[in-house]
Amino acid sequence: MKLITLRGVATEAKLLLIGIPVLLWTLLPIYHMVLFAISPKDTALSGALWPEHPTLHNFAVVFGEEHYYLSHFWHQLWNSFFIAVTTGVLTLFVATFAAFAISRLRVRGGRAVMNLALFTYLIPAAFLAVPMYRTMGVYGLLNNQWSLILAMVALASPYAIWVLKQASDKLPYELDEAAIVDGASQMQLFRLVYLPLMAPSLVAVGTYALILAWNEYLYAFLLLSRDTTIPLSVALGNFLAADDSPWELLMTTGLIYALPPAAIYFVFKRYMAVGLTVGAIKG
Repeated sequence: MKLITLRGVATEAKLLLIGIPVLLWTLLPIYHMVLFAISPKDTALSGALWPEHPTLHNFAVVFGEEHYYLSHFWHQLWNSFFIAVTTGVLTLFVATFAAFAISRLRVRGGRAVMNLALFTYLIPAAFLAVPMYRTMGVYGLLNNQWSLILAMVALASPYAIWVLKQASDKLPYELDEAAIVDGASQMQLFRLVYLPLMAPSLVAVGTYALILAWNEYLYAFLLLSRDTTIPLSVALGNFLAADDSPWELLMTTGLIYALPPAAIYFVFKRYMAVGLTVGAIKG
């Protein structure tokens, strides 16, 4: 027993030796973002570990849109919310019905379609940006937020379908048979049996698609160009166009922009952990 206890302590010590440096390395960029955000402009690049006179003036400038690069801050933040939420909802809609058809209804050729969709991940998303730009131009969707939404749904759906299909395969098929014997239609089976049991995976997939769209830059930069249509992620890149970039405002805006997905993750992290791993190891 004592030997087992010593081994457990040694294992925990090794994990701490690995985990603590990784945690510090992960928090270091966040610390510097906060440091820039509360530093006055003239001392933002001083290299001090903490500003002598911390201030919230930078937040007032951002919220008040008091800088040229921030003239559409609230509009662009709303664009980010609209694009991300719409992408999450549409991805969830497509993936949920597709996974239900493949896994529970066992549509002929469904698994082949899913595998072909996953095959697209062999090509880096950056390589697909130009063809996507050309496609949206052909259909007249450039500078329209729906072009970015559709592009994000196309990128997120294959993985979302795979996750939901794997989770659906773990559900006892006897539940479907019992519902059918009781006279349930396919839509009733979907609504009354499938959706409630798939709730954790649905939350996980929706959150994944939402955060993916929220953090997207390349496709947003290519497909949208007007200040009133771009998300805040692209607007942040405009700060780097100046020779004397206001780093304190860039970091403040970036910190504000990072808070919503962080909050969403912490609210749904329990569902993320369960929903994205269920079915990964098949019994």
